[in-house]
Amino acid sequence: MAGCAVRTIFFIKTIPTITTPMYPKQIKRLAAAAMLMCLTTLVAAQEKLTQDTMQCHIIGANFGTIFPSRGGSFGLAPDGTKSKTSTMHGLYKMPYLNFGVNVIYKYKSNWLVLLDGDFSFGSDNLVSRDLRMSHLFTRDSIIVGTNGTDAVATMYNRCFMVRAGAGKIFRVSNKNPNSGVLLTLTAGWIQQQTVFNIHEVHAPQIEKPYSRLYDHQRMGGVLTEGVGFWFMSNNLNLVNFYVAFELSQSLMKSTRPYTIDHLQGLSGKDNNLYFDLTYTLKFCWMFPLKGKTAYDYYYY
Repeated sequence: MAGCAVRTIFFIKTIPTITTPMYPKQIKRLAAAAMLMCLTTLVAAQEKLTQDTMQCHIIGANFGTIFPSRGGSFGLAPDGTKSKTSTMHGLYKMPYLNFGVNVIYKYKSNWLVLLDGDFSFGSDNLVSRDLRMSHLFTRDSIIVGTNGTDAVATMYNRCFMVRAGAGKIFRVSNKNPNSGVLLTLTAGWIQQQTVFNIHEVHAPQIEKPYSRLYDHQRMGGVLTEGVGFWFMSNNLNLVNFYVAFELSQSLMKSTRPYTIDHLQGLSGKDNNLYFDLTYTLKFCWMFPLKGKTAYDYYYY
């Protein structure tokens, strides 16, 4: 078999390849959406974010303007005679400036407990001073000081009020349940009088203790109703305020044992009862001291 070539033949058997079947793109998208929905449902089942009302103490600073009513105010003498010459409207030119401090406790139900103190005053606004104290003024309508010249006296009203009461916020939007229409009712104590300031020289006739004869100091009770708008921010603790229109009724009597007012015909004890009706436009900036935010987390 010399010279004969040997040929080797190899037979290769092809084995079919098994491949992983491919899902359509639509099925993949549906699967991803289903997984996302499951995760969202799981998270929502454990944590829910909602808005809620606040419960906290609040300190406020307010300022405004007071307008006394002529038609609704009167002085009542013991014999039943009414007069308007010495009511707050009759005594002083309007308006008066008002400043005050508020202490408030706000419940989650939006009920309020209120305590406020207010101070108001005018600017050289005593009306008909030369007629009320005619024996102190010269023909030139001046008060002569100790050096024989015009004492340059300014005469204005000053009033203090301390009141306590309650209020209610009626919310107008679920987006901010801490804000809405405000209604208030307060009652308390009031004192008002005329203040005399001498700028140039001394004038003992209208300085203490003689000024008490002419200052119309009175004290009594006051009732105030208010309506306005209350705003508390959901995000910023510094943006909290309310604006209000207030209607006050005060009932006062003189605290002085002797009063001189020639315009009113008084030269002795003032036994009149004075009813004064006033209107106030007020703005208050508030500072919550402590409390939950308007957003609460609930786990279940």
